Amino acid sequence: MPFICLLLSGAALLVNGLATLGRLPRRDAATFSLLLGGTQLVLGVVHLSAGGTGAEALMGAAGMFLFGLTYAYAGLDGLLGLGSMGLGWFCGMVAFFGLLLAGAWLSTDPLLAVLWVCWSVLWGLLFASAALGVVRLDPFTGWALVLASQATATIPAFLGLAGLWPVSAWAAWLAAALVAGLFAAARVLARRGLGGPRRARTGSLTAG
Repeated sequence: MPFICLLLSGAALLVNGLATLGRLPRRDAATFSLLLGGTQLVLGVVHLSAGGTGAEALMGAAGMFLFGLTYAYAGLDGLLGLGSMGLGWFCGMVAFFGLLLAGAWLSTDPLLAVLWVCWSVLWGLLFASAALGVVRLDPFTGWALVLASQATATIPAFLGLAGLWPVSAWAAWLAAALVAGLFAAARVLARRGLGGPRRARTGSLTAG
C-alpha cells in the first residue's frame, strides 16, 4: 500500500507543480488532488488495518495519512477558494513532522529518510508561500515539485513495487546527491523565468 500511495503522489506532485507554474488551471489540479487525497486516505486505513501496530507499520500509515490529508485539503482549498492560509500552516506542521519521520527511519531505511527530508522541504516551501506570503518562491517551488515528483516518488515507488528497494547507505547518499541536484536545477529554471504564465496563486500542493 505505501508504494501504491507513493506512485499516486508522484502524479499529484507533478500536477500541482505544473499548476503552481501556471501550466495547468488551479481548478483542474484541485479536483485531481481531492480525488487522489481521498484515495490515499482510504488506502492508509486499509494499510493500518492489515499492517498491525508495529512502529514501522504505524510510521508508514502516518506518512500515507499526511500525504492524503495534504492533497485532500489542497483540493478543497482550490475548489472552495478557502484562501490557502490554513493549508499553508498545515503544510508547516507536516514539514516539521516529516523531519521527525526522517530521523526515525534513518537507522532502518536511510533512503526513505532522505526522501522524507526532501518532502519536508517541499512542504516547507508551500508553508512559506501560502502561510507567510512569500510568493516569490512560487516558481522555484513549482519546478521543485515537478522535478521531485519523479525522482522522489514515481521512481522509488516502482523500485518498491518491483521488490528492488535499496536499503544500503550508498543508496541514501546517492539519493541525497540527486535531491540536492534537483533543487539546484529547480533554482536555475526558476531564475531563468521558465515557469510560464501564472494563472493562479499557489494553493494546491504538494508534498509526498
